[in-house]
Amino acid sequence: MKVLLASSNLDKLREYRELASGSLLEVAPLENFREVPRFDESAPTFAENAAGKALHYSRCTPELVLADDSGLVVEALGGAPGVHSARYAGRNGTARDCVQKLLGEMEGKAGSERRARFVCVIAVAQQGRLVAVVSDFVEGFIAKQPCGTEGFGYDPVFYFAKAKRTFAEIPPEEKNRHSHRGKAFRKVAAFLNLSASPLGSATSDSRV
Repeated sequence: MKVLLASSNLDKLREYRELASGSLLEVAPLENFREVPRFDESAPTFAENAAGKALHYSRCTPELVLADDSGLVVEALGGAPGVHSARYAGRNGTARDCVQKLLGEMEGKAGSERRARFVCVIAVAQQGRLVAVVSDFVEGFIAKQPCGTEGFGYDPVFYFAKAKRTFAEIPPEEKNRHSHRGKAFRKVAAFLNLSASPLGSATSDSRV
């Protein structure tokens, strides 16, 4: 079964393709993504942004469309960066800029104050109809400096205690076993494999 990813983020596409390996799902890019009017991800929650994005882009194709909204939540910062994770350093800020801003905000914080979690909400829609919404998370700490070259985004400063390394220091296959996106994607794969046979009869009930 093919699902089209509503994203221009090549790192995210690569990660989803790695996650789909070994499953019955094939993740492909939504070819005309840049030609469709951009969806404004301005909702206050990951779920609303993911669902809205999936519905928006699913009206451009008969195929299943997958969209996610994910980010880093730090309780000591009042939940920031949260839904603004990708734009934490401004709309023109790079991932490196976002990491540096985060580290600046975390200065002077120690121990439990550095607790954080990555959150991922995935929504799947087909021709303007919501098929599924799932979510998951992974807990860790904010490292005091970036470490590692794998992954993307905040991975270099997300210390995963179980591995005793940051997400950017562990191999992709290991990260995918534990990550917020990996756990959420496996829920989607299980749901679609059970509910969508044939493709056109996928249930319209959502699961959170």
